[in-house]
Amino acid sequence: MQYVCDAPKGKTWFRIETEGEAAHESRLMSHTVEKYFCREREKAVQSWRPERPNAIERDIGLEAHVQREMPLFLTLRDREGNALTTAMLPPGGKDRGGFRIIIVAASNADPYPQQEAAIAALGAHFGLTLDRNRCFPYGR
Repeated sequence: MQYVCDAPKGKTWFRIETEGEAAHESRLMSHTVEKYFCREREKAVQSWRPERPNAIERDIGLEAHVQREMPLFLTLRDREGNALTTAMLPPGGKDRGGFRIIIVAASNADPYPQQEAAIAALGAHFGLTLDRNRCFPYGR
């Protein structure tokens, strides 16, 4: 995981970078972030167009391409490392029209009552408005 930003009350946002981390997050949070992570990673890999497709070096740059193209998967942790909230933001954290931002707590519960300040800190870090109506898919 990669550090992203601090949040109030000693909480921290981290980027989920590997399928193993996504699987661990899914187990901790009892939701399916792993499925979304794997699907989005595969889409990013499939969009890779190497400069020299037949050369032995063809996959140099693939990982950087994947990191740029796939959505950001993030986890909010407390001081003890407990998972509190999971988020999926657009690639690079830049608002792209039509991208569906998703933010959920364990078992797809609403994270906003307990984590609204931390979610606002994440939004401020990326320059995004992460309001509940837009980001919590089950509150509609």
